[in-house]
Amino acid sequence: MNRWEGMDEFVAVAECGQFSAAAERLGLSTSQVSRQVARLEERLQSRLFYRSTRRVALTEAGQTFLQHCQRLQDAREEALRAVSDLGAEPKGLLRMTCAVAYGERFIVPLVNQFMAQHPQLRVEIELSNRQLDLLHEGLDLAIRLGRLQDSRLVAARLAPRVMYLCAAPDYLLHYGRPHSLSELSRHNCLIGSSEHWNFAESGRETQIRVQGNWRCNSGQAVLDAALRGFGLCQLPDYYVLPHLRSGALISLLEQHQPPNTAVWAIYPQQRHLSPKVRQLVDHLKHGLVEFPEYA
Repeated sequence: MNRWEGMDEFVAVAECGQFSAAAERLGLSTSQVSRQVARLEERLQSRLFYRSTRRVALTEAGQTFLQHCQRLQDAREEALRAVSDLGAEPKGLLRMTCAVAYGERFIVPLVNQFMAQHPQLRVEIELSNRQLDLLHEGLDLAIRLGRLQDSRLVAARLAPRVMYLCAAPDYLLHYGRPHSLSELSRHNCLIGSSEHWNFAESGRETQIRVQGNWRCNSGQAVLDAALRGFGLCQLPDYYVLPHLRSGALISLLEQHQPPNTAVWAIYPQQRHLSPKVRQLVDHLKHGLVEFPEYA
């Protein structure tokens, strides 16, 4: 005897409130639905419904059993979708967002590469330095940098993100090299989107407010100013690593380097991720490590 037999019929009757309506939903005869529910009650040795000529109502046992059956149905459908989607072709519309500079430099080229492989997919990308609300804006995916705050969202780590304090050799030749965090106040600091820079001190993360004669909310602009010897900068690895390797920039106060953050793929909470989002996230994760800035 199949111990699951009758559960679908029971749920349909409970949700429809009538045996006839449940039979119509399932494409079965009313007598067949009634027979399956009766056999289920017999196996459970418990009445699940109060029956009348027009409607049925759940007993206390029926209400408890319904909650468990609905969860089992959801899990069964989830398992079937998960397996069937393994080889599914990404298609339809995917809406996503990312910060402007990072998106232009890294994410958009990888998304374009992904679209070339999957011609049935349509993508809308909104590059914005504002953190858009995925649920309110109807977005499938966001690429975020740094630390995360929204607990309503699921995060997948795409790549590390290490912050470096550095300066050009010419600047250090003229103004000296800082040897402690307290010496930063004596240096011209190139300020980007925040005048508070993060460091590690005595095993804890700390913020220091810096000052200088130059400010721009563009990482690429900060980098250019640093390369010209205007002052110190604090930027993520993907901006400065090639220049650290070439010697155009010098890493400073490495003993105070802040804890690593990351590049994240963010999407709304859901148990089953659509093929288009899941496969794009995997493509971004593998693609980012191939950029010279990350290598």
